[in-house]
Order: sequence, then structure tokens, then C-alpha cells
Amino acid sequence: MATTAERRLRAPGLGNLASRSKAPPPGRRPWLRGLRGLLGLAPFAVYTALFLGVPTVAVVVGAFQTPHGGFTFKNVTIAAHAPYSNGFVESLELALVTSIVPGILGVFIAYAVHTSRGTLLRRIVSTASGVFANFGGVQLAFLFIATLSTTGVVTVWLQDVGISLTTRWLFTFKGVALVYMYFQLPLMVLIVTPALNGLRPAWREASQNLGAKGWQYWRYVGGPVLAPTVLGCTLLLFGFGLSAYATARALTAGTIPLTPIQIGDVMNGNVIAGEQNVGMALGLGLVIVIVVVLVFYTLLQRRASRWLSR
Repeated sequence: MATTAERRLRAPGLGNLASRSKAPPPGRRPWLRGLRGLLGLAPFAVYTALFLGVPTVAVVVGAFQTPHGGFTFKNVTIAAHAPYSNGFVESLELALVTSIVPGILGVFIAYAVHTSRGTLLRRIVSTASGVFANFGGVQLAFLFIATLSTTGVVTVWLQDVGISLTTRWLFTFKGVALVYMYFQLPLMVLIVTPALNGLRPAWREASQNLGAKGWQYWRYVGGPVLAPTVLGCTLLLFGFGLSAYATARALTAGTIPLTPIQIGDVMNGNVIAGEQNVGMALGLGLVIVIVVVLVFYTLLQRRASRWLSR
């Protein structure tokens, strides 16, 4: 005779609850689901290995090879001295300027748009930032040359109204920095806006209820929450400014000794005989800097995600 509890478990409306409590059939193994996830990442892993891993390994190996395939430190030694060392210093200075200035301005612009009441303004700024952030290379250099050069549209128009404008600076370090900021600033606005959206209004209300002033809220609450994201985005801009090539090349024709331009010259054969792999050594230097930047960027992003996920 079945007990009352067993009859309830086997009732038609409830189903056989006793069978539901049993372990899943052995055919459904959890590791199969993990394998399916790995298979989904396989195309991306293959793409990364072919277009990032293989070139990086080739650069590292080539930096310590002679033209005949032997091992040598000569390439690294040459790259560490003038004129290549001057280009490395110039590239670092350019990356610092074009990351710090847009980083600071981008935060203020993003915050002003974030606190505005107009939804249309946010959409316009977001769309424009996405377009300008991806507008670079030769076409961007041509835009500035056609606008601000000696025979540019704006320069000629100002001369017609009696205003003389000197534009030689456009083809110097200052000009390259200005052109880089054209796409670095909207990129900063674009990537820091989600962090501003993560600031909860309840945090500010709580600080106001406790008697905190505006600067105290940013000093103890808003600032510490945003700092990892802002620093990480600034590092990202630093990496872009360090590795950009086409814009500076088209704008200055190689008159400024930047490391990416020097690498391009070496790859094009503009090098002393026996120093064909010096470009690989220069590339190795950039790879080391970018790896350090990515490590710090990852650490900062982890800290920022912990704050914004609470």
C-alpha cells in the first residue's frame, strides 16, 4: 500500500516529483556545455593568433636576427641609439600630450552631456563621437591640409578679410598633436560615457542627506569610482597616440622623427646595408610599451567593474 505522501508525489497535477529530484541522466555532461562555449570562441582565437600572435612573434624573433638568420643584439643596440632613440622619445611625448589633454577635456565634455536634460543632445554627441573617433589616417591629414595650410580654405578666406594666419606649425609637433586630438577627444567622450552612466543617483542623494558638499561627493564617492575608468581610458589613448602612423606620415612626410614613421622607412628599404632588421627592434620597443599599457589597463578595468557592479 502506498502512503499518502507517495500518492501526492504521483498525482497527475504535480507530476512525479520524486523522479525530478533524481540526478540528470549521464548523457548530459556539464563539460559538453563548456566545450560548446570554447568552440564558439574558436573563430576569434584563430583570428587573433593569425593577425596578432604570428606578427608579434615574427617581430620578437626578427629583432634578434641577422640578415642571414643568426642571433645578434646589434639590432636592439642600434635602435637604442640616435636617431632611433630620438624618435622613440618624440613618440612618447606625443602619446603623452595626446592622451592627457583629451583625457581631461573628454571627461568634462562627457559629464556636461551626461547631466544635460536634452536627450537629443546626448544622441548627437554620441553619434558625432563615434564618427570622429574613427575618422583618421590620410583623409584626416588631407582635411587639415586643405583647411589650415598656406593655401587652405580657412587661411585664404582670412587673408581675404585682412587677417594673416601663420600655419607652418601644422607640419610640426604641435600640428600632429592637434590632429591626433581631433579623434582622441571624441574617443575619450565615447568610452567614458558608460562609466558616468554607472554613477547611481542614490549615491549623490545619500551624500547630500549626510551633509556632504559637492566637492566632498566627488572627493570621496564619485572620484574614486570614476578614477580607474578615466585612467584606463587615458592609457588607451596613450596606446593609440603611440602607434598611429598614417596621419603623421601624410601630414609631415616623415620630417618628424616618430618611431612608427621610422619603422615604415626601414620596411620600405630606407636603411643601411646589414641593418634590415632594425625595424623589427623598433617594433619590439613599441610592443613592450603597448603590453605594459594593456596590463595596467586591464587592472584598472577590473577595479572599475567591481565598483560599478555594486
